[in-house]
Amino acid sequence: MNLKRLDYFCQLAQLGNFTRTAKKIGIAQPALSIAMQKLEQEVGLKLINRAEKNALLTADGKVFYQYASALLDQSQQMSLALEELKGGMKGEVSLGVSAMMGSYFFPELLTLFKKRYPDIKIRLIDQGTAALETMLINGELDLALVRCDHENDQLRYTARMEEEVVAAMAISHPLAQNTHTHLAEFCRYPLVLFHEGYFLRESVSHFSKQNQIKLDIRMETNLIELQKNLVKNDVGITTCLARTLVNEHEIKAMPFIPKMSFKLGLAWKKSHYLSKASQVFIQFFEDRIRDGG
Repeated sequence: MNLKRLDYFCQLAQLGNFTRTAKKIGIAQPALSIAMQKLEQEVGLKLINRAEKNALLTADGKVFYQYASALLDQSQQMSLALEELKGGMKGEVSLGVSAMMGSYFFPELLTLFKKRYPDIKIRLIDQGTAALETMLINGELDLALVRCDHENDQLRYTARMEEEVVAAMAISHPLAQNTHTHLAEFCRYPLVLFHEGYFLRESVSHFSKQNQIKLDIRMETNLIELQKNLVKNDVGITTCLARTLVNEHEIKAMPFIPKMSFKLGLAWKKSHYLSKASQVFIQFFEDRIRDGG
């Protein structure tokens, strides 16, 4: 079976449109249509409903897509394995991290890793932990730092670490005189929050909906430094990881009662081939966590 046609078919299934798919692949649209016709002839099934330039999968097409995706993934993993057999500690690791962990935990770690393994390329992807977990399961990432409070049975985890979540506010803020705060009190003030899909936002959103509290959200941003500046200027208060405020003198870090925290772990898909480069990174990461980061 022609792997190139399978790749075209999977990309068409994902984008749902011949024009966009042809542009992404870099071929003419008629060439893509011919390739799909040949694929259907090869398998003896109608895979695509062609209507108004949209490529909608038939029932057979949806089943075929699952197998085609798995086959392409296996082919890619085999290519990686063969490259590694040729020798040398080289390769690429696609690594997913959240914005906050990427800004405050990984810079030093990745710098040390690159000094030790200069020929291993790290491709860093910034998303919320929920999105990263989905990307791992879909085979879009090799590794990701995700929440492991409730482990997904499709993933393996290692190097677990716990991060405390605190309230952050300007030192002139009325709450700053307290030693701790509760979410009920926190939610009554103007807020600067992460976008939906991030744990630091979801914990607040879930509490407010559960208790029917209308939030006064002045700004939504995943840009950490912008968020800090808004907090310093008393635009609103926010939630963040305690480690990000260690050297901040204009922002008060205040613990929640009860304590709010979540567990993170370096994870990968159980059925995904772990390249030597990924294995080396896992070992390096484990050593850093064991030695205190």
